Amino acid sequence: MDNIEHWRNQIDMLDKKLVELLNERARYADEIGKIKERMGMEAYSPNREKEVLENIMKHNSGPMNDMALRRLFERIIDESRKLEREAMSERKKTK
Repeated sequence: MDNIEHWRNQIDMLDKKLVELLNERARYADEIGKIKERMGMEAYSPNREKEVLENIMKHNSGPMNDMALRRLFERIIDESRKLEREAMSERKKTK
């Protein structure tokens, strides 16, 4: 199709799904933060971050290259970790 609006609508629908998935991922990260808290662990887990990035690149079939996906997921992980730390801090305040 040469209709640019069609493709823009497709992107808009995907963006909506991405927002939903990113928020779901953030909720999972918060749950992991609760477990880490109970176990006395830090929010930052470099080995797990490495595993996540390797897994992302292993499943990349393009057209984005590995480095582009790596940069995107580093940002996603960074924001998840920030959320995790903030939630941990808030829970400490309420204890």
